[in-house]
Amino acid sequence: MIETRKRLGDLLVDAEIITSEQLQLTLKEKSKGQKIGDALLQKGLITEQQLIEVLEFQLGIPHVSLYRYPFDEKLMHVIAKDFAKRNLLIPLKKEYGKLYVAMADPMDYFAIDDLRLSTGFEIEPVIATKDDILRSINKYYEVSDAIDEFMDIAEPDTKLNKEDERITQDDSPVVRLVNQILQNAVQQRASDVHIDPQETKVVVRYRVDGVLKTERTMPKHTQNVLIARIKILGNLDITEHRIPQDGRIKTNIDYHPVDVRVSTLPTVYGEKVVMRILDMSSALNDLTQLGFNAKNYERFIDLITKPTGIILITGPTGSGKSSTLYAGLNHLNSEEVNIITVEDPVEYQLEGINQIQVNTNVGMSFAKGLRAILRQDPNIIMVGEIRDKETAEVAIRASLTGHLVLSTLHTNDSISTITRLIDMQVEPFLVGSSVNGVLAQRLVRKVCRDCVKQDEPTEREKEIFAKRGLTIEKVSRGKGCGTCNMTGYKGRLAIHELLVLNDEMRKVIMNNQSVSKIRELAYKADTVFLIDDGLMKVKQGLTTTEEILRVALQE
Repeated sequence: MIETRKRLGDLLVDAEIITSEQLQLTLKEKSKGQKIGDALLQKGLITEQQLIEVLEFQLGIPHVSLYRYPFDEKLMHVIAKDFAKRNLLIPLKKEYGKLYVAMADPMDYFAIDDLRLSTGFEIEPVIATKDDILRSINKYYEVSDAIDEFMDIAEPDTKLNKEDERITQDDSPVVRLVNQILQNAVQQRASDVHIDPQETKVVVRYRVDGVLKTERTMPKHTQNVLIARIKILGNLDITEHRIPQDGRIKTNIDYHPVDVRVSTLPTVYGEKVVMRILDMSSALNDLTQLGFNAKNYERFIDLITKPTGIILITGPTGSGKSSTLYAGLNHLNSEEVNIITVEDPVEYQLEGINQIQVNTNVGMSFAKGLRAILRQDPNIIMVGEIRDKETAEVAIRASLTGHLVLSTLHTNDSISTITRLIDMQVEPFLVGSSVNGVLAQRLVRKVCRDCVKQDEPTEREKEIFAKRGLTIEKVSRGKGCGTCNMTGYKGRLAIHELLVLNDEMRKVIMNNQSVSKIRELAYKADTVFLIDDGLMKVKQGLTTTEEILRVALQE
């Protein structure tokens, strides 16, 4: 068994997928009992598809894509759901006394023996990706059962109370259905789950890699019970339907902690619910993983290690501002400094950092929290968001009195952030003297590594690149495969624009001169603009021109 694992690493090196240095480093760093394949996947050195192809070659076992595979649903009763989930396998078909089973690890002889004994069939393993298997298990084992039962019990227009068994008992269909919706969302790496009431139906949608897609549609009469269950989980008032409510669910999904923020909104067809999923295990706490280019990375580290001043991170909702803030705080976190944050809400809990939650019901606002923090002898302060003049002024004064302040603002690019602060009626001389730098960022989808192919750039693409003084020979595009749900994209990365204020810029701001003057100086100071950083990432084959133009303005 050990030899086989070693040979897998060697095979990956032989196939020039990884280098022997990467293999040795991974062997040294992997946790006890972890398979080398899983460790390499976790580090992002290989894709599941590459792992499968090497296994297929090494073991002579064929691999299948379960996307749109014609499953024999009767076979689902042959293998128990728990067993399938625990061992990452799913039955495919039965032929001549043989049971064909898709497995993530076809070398798991214990699971194969157990199956042979429990089913009485000869087991024929084939390889499939872990994601593929989990998606299929969710689809064929769990969802259909929960939905069928749920349809039967949900009666139209019944009044619900907190003690109603249908929404509190662990094994009731609606409880299982909600768990299922969340489990599927985590497994598909969705950032949000939308439950949209419509005139004749209820639609469940997932936002995966920034794009919404419909997961399933349910009859209208299931709406009340479904929403009541989510409200119970989020500690919301289930009898109140007329005002928006916010709550939080802390839960464990497939053995790892997940934090879910719940928001309800009354609409004409009933309450719409959006659940924002914060997967604690995949929280990015390392600045090197955020996709900074070398120049921006160096400048950003330089900015956050300054002892005083204010650093602003800007971008629309869902552009990864919080992840960058937390990664920055993580970099600065040591026992020598006192870091305090005031957030609404606290998204990720970081060890060794004092985090305060804004609570408007009792008058605990950003500005009030900030004033209290200043009496707590902080070195570094993080303000979740600057929303008004009062917060902006307190934050700026804090940065001028010997503190490093990190915060976010909703603006389109780095330069308009300066004008936004002045629009908030903060004095230009305060802005000029306190702001050290502004980081604007957006998230773009990454080309799927399993179905990527090189294409000739179109004339329009060549034009766009030429306009920014760049050339392009080849562009990468995803054809679409089972791994990326036929989208051609899997995962996301950030593109950045980092404006570091120098003395000339400060002078321009203090004299309240025009934005174009700041832009001129930014060009001179070698600032990499959003569109440029994006196009460079297209050049590296990480994303596509369409994605960059979707999020960055052409100048």
